[in-house]
Amino acid sequence: MALHFDRPEFAVRLARLTDKMREEKLDALLLFAQESMYWLTGYDTFGYCFFQTLVVKADGTMALITRSADLRQAKHTSILENVQIWVDRVNADPTVDLRNLLVEMDLLGARIGVEYDTHGMTGRVARMLDAQLTSFGQIVDASYLVSRLRLIKSPAEVAYVERAAVLADDALDAALALTKPGADEADILAAMQGAVFAGGGDYPANEFIIGSAEDALLCRYKAGRRKLDPNDQLTLEWAGTYAHYHAAMMRTIVIGEPTYRHRELYNACLETIQAIETVLKPGHTFGDVFDMHAKIMDERGLSRHRLNACGYSLGARFSPSWMEHQMFHVGNQQPIEPNMSLFVHMIIMDSDTGTAMTLGQTYLTTDDAPRALSLHSLDFISV
Repeated sequence: MALHFDRPEFAVRLARLTDKMREEKLDALLLFAQESMYWLTGYDTFGYCFFQTLVVKADGTMALITRSADLRQAKHTSILENVQIWVDRVNADPTVDLRNLLVEMDLLGARIGVEYDTHGMTGRVARMLDAQLTSFGQIVDASYLVSRLRLIKSPAEVAYVERAAVLADDALDAALALTKPGADEADILAAMQGAVFAGGGDYPANEFIIGSAEDALLCRYKAGRRKLDPNDQLTLEWAGTYAHYHAAMMRTIVIGEPTYRHRELYNACLETIQAIETVLKPGHTFGDVFDMHAKIMDERGLSRHRLNACGYSLGARFSPSWMEHQMFHVGNQQPIEPNMSLFVHMIIMDSDTGTAMTLGQTYLTTDDAPRALSLHSLDFISV
């Protein structure tokens, strides 16, 4: 089987989950997030674009209900033994099949948690599910139960995150080798993704971000490519990905002569990320990280140009986003603990002058100071 972890690792994860379920007084949990299924069983697919769910009982019993296209996928990539199929047909309602499965699993009248906040749960599915289960038992939102368990990485997971970080460095090296006046964004993007694939990595959970000139002020992927001018700016955000584990990075590269504003914004980015490193450790919260970011940026008069978040947790993620639920934003009381993989990004987009500057890398938290996973420095990059 195509498993990325051994069975004892999965057993530990299941024990952690069932302990938490008993603590929350849940008889069962319906997992709709693909990353939850992958973490718990190894199940690896993009079939979550259709209806599927993994039923987990508090006693550790598991059953997957999915489409026929994913039967062999589940058998080959996971530890799951009980895989049920709902049949594609006109006016199909797979939540009826799910309800019947829950009856078979002796869960009528049970307290059941559901992962609602996930890309694997559409609004239509949620309405169908609620229609079937509202009178079936006590249904509660358990969207973040597994998500929070996944925050702390095991040694085996850390090894994958570290490998992903190597691939992220390789991608930056590939970009820098091509970035110069006249270079085509398409060639740079192809080289970056190619470096990840050549190193044994995977597709990322969302597209790499690339933009130059005025598009350098965007922090989302968009279609369209251009060639770099003699004096230009190029913003890149990407991730090395290995066994679906991500290590993200972000840089704005100046082509030609940097402006004073480029240097000024870079200094703000560097000062802020270095200050964040002093609170990116146990004893602090995700909110503390954002507060440090906002304090320094605002003191420099950059409140209009910064974002309302400055990073997030990373891990094994599936499309359409490599971002975890837990973000660095105001008021987030999530404690920072050892063995979290956290992406910190400084993003300043000055639309008044048309100047972009970004700086970001992934850290592994420890008992004290965080460890940057990239071998690249945070130096200003110009070519």
